[in-house]
Amino acid sequence: MAQYQENAIVTRMEQLSSENYRITFKSPQIATASRPGQFVMVRSSEGTDPLLRRPFSVHQTISDEEVQIYFKVVGKGTRLMSQFSAAEKVSLLGPLGRGFDLKKDQPACLAGGGLGIAPLLLLTRKMVEVSSHPETISVILGGRNKQEVEPLEKDFKEYGVNVLITTDDGSYGSKGFVTDILIQQELAKDCMVYTCGPEAMMARVFAISSEKGLRCQVSVEKEMACGIGACLGCCKEKPDGDYTHVCINGPVYYGEELKWAK
Repeated sequence: MAQYQENAIVTRMEQLSSENYRITFKSPQIATASRPGQFVMVRSSEGTDPLLRRPFSVHQTISDEEVQIYFKVVGKGTRLMSQFSAAEKVSLLGPLGRGFDLKKDQPACLAGGGLGIAPLLLLTRKMVEVSSHPETISVILGGRNKQEVEPLEKDFKEYGVNVLITTDDGSYGSKGFVTDILIQQELAKDCMVYTCGPEAMMARVFAISSEKGLRCQVSVEKEMACGIGACLGCCKEKPDGDYTHVCINGPVYYGEELKWAK
């Protein structure tokens, strides 16, 4: 797949909550080539501190000109990114990795928890573009509280899909977890489940999908140093005891391709 290193231009900065941000970059080559589930590596500083780029799922692309990422401030790199300003130039590398496997007109259920919501927006759009029945697509968005999910709800609803909200504290939507809603859903026998979020959540989503006789694709969140398979640091164990490198073989896998903690 094509990969590019671009000096992208920040066109929009959005603070969606006290800790969560969305950045829109003008990056035509990466935007045109990006597929749902792929990611970009962002240089957060022109200096050497932090030295390494940071990986972020492609949240959305706009008119084959712009690419968006969605993130939470958790350390120095993301704090510096939250201070980017309009017209600033930022080095992006991407799109990287293996994305989601989409099939035309297949019923789908997308389950995202916390920052795992990020790659599901582009996935939703692309699924609607190849579906004659967007009403057969459900999206479950979960977070700790209202501020983690409410700012993104309208973006998903724009595509005419069924959006369900849950929060740990019950401050928005139903009280509980993404998996609670998934269990309650009556899904078509050929429905594909897609998920991204904390590993324990994805393990449970995969288990529930298997119990329902459905296949499940998972987008693995893993720390990455290079994003191109050179450092071999982003390993994930497979059922046969071997290992896969998330940055080049993932981040999207079918659930049965990975070993899950019990």
